[in-house]
Amino acid sequence: MNSKIQLILGGARSGKSRLAEQRAEQLLADGKVKRLVYVATAQGKDPEMQHRIAHHKTHRSAGWQVVEEPWRLDDVVISHSEQTCILIDCLTLWLTYGLCELGFEAVEQKKQQLIASLKQTTARVILVSNEVGHGIVPLGELSRQFVDQAGWLHQDIAALASRVDFVIAGCLLPLKQEHML
Repeated sequence: MNSKIQLILGGARSGKSRLAEQRAEQLLADGKVKRLVYVATAQGKDPEMQHRIAHHKTHRSAGWQVVEEPWRLDDVVISHSEQTCILIDCLTLWLTYGLCELGFEAVEQKKQQLIASLKQTTARVILVSNEVGHGIVPLGELSRQFVDQAGWLHQDIAALASRVDFVIAGCLLPLKQEHML
């Protein structure tokens, strides 16, 4: 377990990104970090996604260094020091990119690299992801693979994290909370 790793899960528009940003900004205000890095995994490939990205940008405070990275999260995580809080938003978009653009084997390999980087980092890392496993089993193979991979990814990161929360309708439901440094 890494005491500086947090995972925040929730549905679309649940308030999980806002909570993650507030936590990171509180770490900065408390002097626990000196720098905030926002890692955006979304790509604006259509007007609707471009609108979502713009919405996030306008609601984020100005103190963030933004890194747009749809795939190499492990490289970003390992490149920052203990003086940094890295907010990764979101893992399910990262997973979608991997499955749709690169394939299952690439996802498996990159997931292991991400887990390894989270174990090694001295930075504080807050990961945001959509919980997609509450519904029925999807009909299509890719959709089932996505739900399975997201569930396994969340389990692996939750096992590593010292704090895991679920957010629904802006309300926080703590799932795991151990001593945070």
